[in-house]
Amino acid sequence: MGKEERLMQEVIANPEMTTIQLTKSLYGANSINNQAAMRQLRARVQDKLLNHLYFLDHSDPRFVVSRRYEVECLDLLHKVTILCLEGEYSLSERLLRRCMRMALQGEFMGYAEQAGQRLLTIYAEQNLPYKYDALSKTLAKLREVIRYEQEAEELSLSVRLGMARAVAKRRAILLKMPAYLARAEELHKQGKTFITFLALYRIRIGNAELTGRYEDIVQYTTMATRLLQQGKLNARRFDQRFNQFMMVYAYLRTRQAAAGLKLAEAFAQEMHPTSSNWFYFYEHYLLLALHAGEYEQALQLLHLAHKNPSFTKLRPAALQRWELLEAYTEFIQPLEKLPVRRRNQLAVFAALTVPEYSRDKRGHNVAILVFQLLHFLRQRLLEPVLSRLERLRKYQQRHLRDAATLRSRTFLRLLLLLPEADFDPEVLGQRSKPLLAALKKAPW
Repeated sequence: MGKEERLMQEVIANPEMTTIQLTKSLYGANSINNQAAMRQLRARVQDKLLNHLYFLDHSDPRFVVSRRYEVECLDLLHKVTILCLEGEYSLSERLLRRCMRMALQGEFMGYAEQAGQRLLTIYAEQNLPYKYDALSKTLAKLREVIRYEQEAEELSLSVRLGMARAVAKRRAILLKMPAYLARAEELHKQGKTFITFLALYRIRIGNAELTGRYEDIVQYTTMATRLLQQGKLNARRFDQRFNQFMMVYAYLRTRQAAAGLKLAEAFAQEMHPTSSNWFYFYEHYLLLALHAGEYEQALQLLHLAHKNPSFTKLRPAALQRWELLEAYTEFIQPLEKLPVRRRNQLAVFAALTVPEYSRDKRGHNVAILVFQLLHFLRQRLLEPVLSRLERLRKYQQRHLRDAATLRSRTFLRLLLLLPEADFDPEVLGQRSKPLLAALKKAPW
């Protein structure tokens, strides 16, 4: 067996092996010469694996629907590039016309423009002024539409980036949202393409999320599904999975856990494990199971996520979220269901985990502190409970001020009643009634 095959087997058997470990395993020692040989070996294997990308099957319905159509356009552009380099203009023209037609059907305006520009070059070189002039006018209109699309996409990406940042940055984005929405609506009226619609759609969803109006997300997703069914949205482009993902998220945030759980169960079959949204979807799926009281199902979903080969490749922030989900899911299970070793690991997590989100104030710090507080309450250790409550009080004063944080703010006020009531359940029950009523009405 050659070293290339051995390298593949080593990586498959143990994906977490370091380069040093692989070098020692394949070459016997981690010398400078062996390190150089290892780099060359990895490059050769990577090139061979990349060549297999040309033979992937893009027809799986669980993939994003536009994938197969986009790849067809790219394939034609690639073939035309080679043909033009070989001086074959007649076949190139036919393929470019086909590419342009397919790109326009799928509203891939960028690929349509590329195909059109190459056709212009062919017409110029073959001295075909009539075809050149007619296509030039078409391309001028197409490029104007592309400018609308590019501006709309930049607006959508700015909102997306701002929403992923700290609370202060999210507040800044919220102040700009009316202007963003107005401009996105204007661009969609001018462009009238799928991309301008998608940008407006996502900005509207982002605005609803920032303002805590999650019922609006249900309306937007339902409207998009209706437009798709009526043929008013491009079926080659609209990713129904994203719509399903946002619908499940909206049901979670509007406290419709049972209905949302049924939707998640139905939609899960359409989510490919390699999809970029798979883990986000299963985060919400698991939370719906917890809120619906289906704790056994939540544990099964947790185990399913761990079995996904991409789990270890998640970004550190995503891994930390899953660590928190795992802690809460296992905390709520009957103690006898957890092995002693896992119980000890949870105790260590509660005692030693320090919130690391020094700049990300979207609730991860408070989730860690609340878990620690619950753990120490169960253990009847009041000193660490009081220290966590003090941290939560400071967090509430600094970061929970906008409308979308009403539920978190109310919940923390409930927790802060613990020392005021001297941890007496009866006193706490009386004092907490107004806050409990407010918590039940607050949006998720």
